[in-house]
Amino acid sequence: MFLKDLAPTVGFGTSGVRALVVDLTAPVVATYVRVFIQHLRQTGQLPAGTSQCVVGWDLRPSSPSIAAAVCAGLQAEGLQADWAGCLPTPALALRALQTGNPGIMVTGSHIPFDRNGIKFYTAQGEILKADEVAMQAISVEALLPQDGQLPNLAECLAQVHAQSGSSPALAAYVARYTNLMPAQALQGLRIGVYQHSAVGRDMLAQLLSQLGAQVTSLGRSDHFVPIDTEAVSAADEAMAAAWCAQHQLHAVVSTDGDGDRPWVCDEQGRFMRGDVLGTLTALWLGVQTVVTPVSSNTALEKSGHFGHTQRTRIGSPYVIEAMQALQAQGHNSVAGFEANGGFLLQTAQKGLQPLPTRDSTLPILAVLAMAQHKQQPVSALPSLLPARFTQADRIQNLPTAQSQQLIQNLAQDKTALQTFVQFTDSQAVHTDQTDGLRITLADDSIIHLRPSGNAPELRCYTEASTPEHAQQLLTASLNQIKTILS
Repeated sequence: MFLKDLAPTVGFGTSGVRALVVDLTAPVVATYVRVFIQHLRQTGQLPAGTSQCVVGWDLRPSSPSIAAAVCAGLQAEGLQADWAGCLPTPALALRALQTGNPGIMVTGSHIPFDRNGIKFYTAQGEILKADEVAMQAISVEALLPQDGQLPNLAECLAQVHAQSGSSPALAAYVARYTNLMPAQALQGLRIGVYQHSAVGRDMLAQLLSQLGAQVTSLGRSDHFVPIDTEAVSAADEAMAAAWCAQHQLHAVVSTDGDGDRPWVCDEQGRFMRGDVLGTLTALWLGVQTVVTPVSSNTALEKSGHFGHTQRTRIGSPYVIEAMQALQAQGHNSVAGFEANGGFLLQTAQKGLQPLPTRDSTLPILAVLAMAQHKQQPVSALPSLLPARFTQADRIQNLPTAQSQQLIQNLAQDKTALQTFVQFTDSQAVHTDQTDGLRITLADDSIIHLRPSGNAPELRCYTEASTPEHAQQLLTASLNQIKTILS
């Protein structure tokens, strides 16, 4: 019996384990944790004498109970929880790096509240695809709780509730950025922080205030809000625009639920796409080698600002693998980002130590500092890059197998492909199947279709030379897909 046999709907997605909350039972969670620890022992990634594992969680209503099951699984393996409390995922990753201990974050990131997940970290960073494969090959018969019971679960849950507040892990994460930025670096900026249910909502507001910004907290919610930075709606931008007008703001910033994806709107309420944010952050840091998935904006290459760029499949493990390989080849200024805006730092830059996992705080600070230094509005910063604009959205509640079949048909049938893109008044001249199906049209615009790795969704990304054209492509592509599916 293996992990895949525990619960059919529980498994590894693009990054970490994702599933419906009802399927993330305590025995299933504890078994995944035990397999993770055993894998680290088998591969020499758990140093002798290690007695703790960093544990954190987000603000989803189901997260404390899952964190308790994580604790029970650790105890079964002879480890204790180093409680990091409620904090952003990159803060937990930093704690693991600094202490030399593994880490486990309970979070479903941006997906709906009826789902949740678990992210695993070694003392070197988040686990890679090879780790996932090895974990799935470990037999679990001897690891399952007898009769499905975890006798210490109530004790673990009490610890979770007692340790939910601020922690040394969160303090170290804040210090990482207060040490990076000059005192009062953001003085004169009026920044709105859209708090919703983001786990780092108070931390972000306090950090910006420490750096001199005048902060207005907005939109705090007691209910979980599934913010997806790759599917920002017109309503979200209208909300940001209203806040900017009401409070005379220079920007509105936020993150997704677990704080590894940034959400930035300029002084007019217009959302800055994550891949533009990532490129600007790399530029601000002075990075020479940049890795990003195939779905990111091609302004990265067209800008000419970087000595080397590399494209990967979508998902932070693929970006990390490529960054590690480039560093091993001798590249000494390496970073990466995803289209969702999460920024990954592989090598030290500007005195900032590596943090090779998605981070939302660094890109938020980078664009605000860049705007402040140049004495320009945030809305002017994208003009530093070539005029390439992206849009993204998804069709929800679509079985992954159905998405895969649609993509396979388009990839294998040239007639079907040209029929699909006929609404563009152009033709498909190139396709890329690195991850999903990326279609380049004769006018250099792009349509990219890909099944989500985290949920039953078909994601659609578009790119064009104007934002209007990118939006038109997105709307028409989604309508065309719905027509085909119906």
